Amino acid sequence: MQKLVFFVGVAGTGKTTVARKLSARIQAAFLDRDTVGGRFVEKILEMNNLDKNDRDSEFYKKHLRDLEYDTTKDICVDNLAAGQSVFMISPFTSELKNAAWIEEVVSAAGLTLNEVDVKVVVVTLSDMDVQKERIIERKTERDTWKLNHWDNFKQRVEFVPEVNWNIPASSVTVFDNSGELTDAKIEGLYQFITADPKKN
Repeated sequence: MQKLVFFVGVAGTGKTTVARKLSARIQAAFLDRDTVGGRFVEKILEMNNLDKNDRDSEFYKKHLRDLEYDTTKDICVDNLAAGQSVFMISPFTSELKNAAWIEEVVSAAGLTLNEVDVKVVVVTLSDMDVQKERIIERKTERDTWKLNHWDNFKQRVEFVPEVNWNIPASSVTVFDNSGELTDAKIEGLYQFITADPKKN
C-alpha cells in the first residue's frame, strides 16, 4: 500500500531531520516545500525589491505561500499517480484544517483513501530555547527574518495543528523531538508509518 506521510510542525522542530532519518528505511519521494519552492519564491521576492529570504511577511503569505504549497502538492500527485510513496515536509497548517484537501490530492492521482495510507507526524519540542538553537545551528539565510523578529515569530513549539482529514485518529502521532534523535525513537516512528491502518 502506498504511503503518503506528512511531517508537520513549526520551524525549528526538526521535521526535515526526522523525515530524512526515516527515508533511509522507507522508499519514498522526499518533498520538502522549502526546497520545492525556494528558488522561484526568492526570484519573485527580489523582483519586488523584497528580502529573498522572507517567508513570514504579509506579502509572502498573500502572494507566494499557496504557490509553494500547491506546487508541492502537484509534485506529490504526480508521484502518487506513478505508484510512489511520498514524504511531505512543511507545516501544512491550513491544509490540515481543510477536510477536502487530502481527498483532492489523492483523487487527483486517480486513487482513493482506501488505496493510500495517509499518516501525519506532528514534530514538536518541549523547550522553545531548543527551537531557537536549532534554527541558529542550521544556518539558513531564510531564517534571518525569524531570528531578527523572534518576539513576533516565536510560537508554542508543542503546538499540535488541527487535523480535519478523513483518516483514523491512529494515523496521527505527536513526536517530541527534544533531546537526541535515537535509533529507538526512529524505530517507533517507522513502526507507526508502516503499520497497516486497516488493523488499527
